[in-house]
Order: sequence, then C-alpha cells, then structure tokens
Amino acid sequence: MTLKSFMTAALLLALSPLAAVADDWQAHDGWARLFETHEAEGTLLVVDKRGETVQTWVHDAERARTAFVPASTFKVPHTLFALDTGVVEDEFQRFAWDGVGRGVPAWDTDQDLRTAMRRSTVWLYQRFAREIGEADERRYLELIGYGNAEVGDNLEHFWLEPGHLAISAEGQIDFLDRLYRHALPFEEADQRLVKDLMISEAGPDWILRGKTGWSGELGWWVGWVEWPSGPVFFALNIDTPNRMADIPKREAIVRDALRDLEALPPAS
Repeated sequence: MTLKSFMTAALLLALSPLAAVADDWQAHDGWARLFETHEAEGTLLVVDKRGETVQTWVHDAERARTAFVPASTFKVPHTLFALDTGVVEDEFQRFAWDGVGRGVPAWDTDQDLRTAMRRSTVWLYQRFAREIGEADERRYLELIGYGNAEVGDNLEHFWLEPGHLAISAEGQIDFLDRLYRHALPFEEADQRLVKDLMISEAGPDWILRGKTGWSGELGWWVGWVEWPSGPVFFALNIDTPNRMADIPKREAIVRDALRDLEALPPAS
C-alpha cells in the first residue's frame, strides 16, 4: 500500500462521510409496482444530485440499509487496490489466461482491465487478490470504509460468497459518490481510469457508469448517470431465485426507475 494512501486517508474520509445519501429518504410509490411488474424482491436506492437540493428515493428502505455480499460490484474498488499496489500497471497490461475452462467463453482468453470489468472475469480478480494479499486487502477495505471490511479466511472468494465481505445499497452509493468526486485515497488518475472502465453507454449530454454483480442468489447493479447539472446515483439488489432468468431484471428495473425520474432518456 502506498504511503500516499495512508497520508491522505484520514483527511478524505473526514471530508466525505456518507456524503451521498441524505437523511430524508422518500419512498417512491411507483417503484413497488415496478418490482411487482418484474416479479422481483429487492431494494432500489437513488440519490439525485442534479439540483440544489439532494433528493433520495427508495424502495424498501430497511433492505437498502442491509448489507449483502457485493459479488462483482467489488471489482470497482478492487481495481483501485490493484492499481495502487502496482499489481496492475495500467489499462493496457495483458494478463494471460491460465488455460482453465470455467464455462464462460468470454473468460477463457487473455484479459486486460477493460475486458475484465466488462466481462466480470472472476479468475483475473482472484489473481489480483492473491498478489495483493490478505493484509493489504483488509487494510484497503478499512481505509475506504467499504462495508464491513471483512476478508475472512478465503482470499479468493471473500467478495463472492455470503459470510465474508458485505455492503448495503446505502454503502455502495457512499463509495460511488466518493469515486465520482475523486475523494478516495488513491491517485486521481487511477480513479479517473476506473470511472472510464465503468462506462456502459452515453448520450450527447449524459454518461451512464455502472457495474453489475451476481452471487448466484443475489443480483446487483450500481452506478450513476452524469448530467451537466449533477450525478444521479443508483444501487439495486434483488433476490435471484430463478438464477440466470432473473439476471435481466437488474438493469430493467433500474432503467425504468431512472427514466421515470428523467435521469435517463426515454427508451428508443
């Protein structure tokens, strides 16, 4: 872990504790019907910072404050850890596939940061975890106040399986807000790179950045939409009893909710 990380951490965290999420959460009446339409159980938290007053909308506030395994949404902070330790040099570095088939064709090839983020390539981030090491993984988690900061005894799976690392929708948005403002204790260039890796799509005056995650039983989609007037953060998690059949519901629910708030353009 770099000296700069430790020297700047206290100041940065003091300036931005839970800065993204306002206390006056409002239950959004239409979102209960939205979840029913998609036959999904879960929570959605949206923090709209486009105006002078922050507006916070929620479906199931209790669940939005409940911590769950982050699954591949953890690739966002994990990439910062890997860059800060030097485990990864930059976005152009290639990592050779080890030849082990994992049942996902997009994983069974050489990777770089951009492909690994887009494809959620688990084996590469497991390699990063081994090279970062348990002590530094834990130190970074505590440094940025990410969820319960628990690594447990399984270095290659602590963000993938329940019982170790856990974070709430509220905690996800707090972290993303600090990343958006470059207020995390990492090089600004590294934070800008990670934000670039998160781009899902964009229009003339907006950019959608996000990361999905799936533990097998729980699905996530977290991120934000950037507008000239400010960002709109979102964090959704849903139960996935039907496994792969439930996966498309993550983005479908969030996109419908954001369009309702005019935080995304109408579907074309």
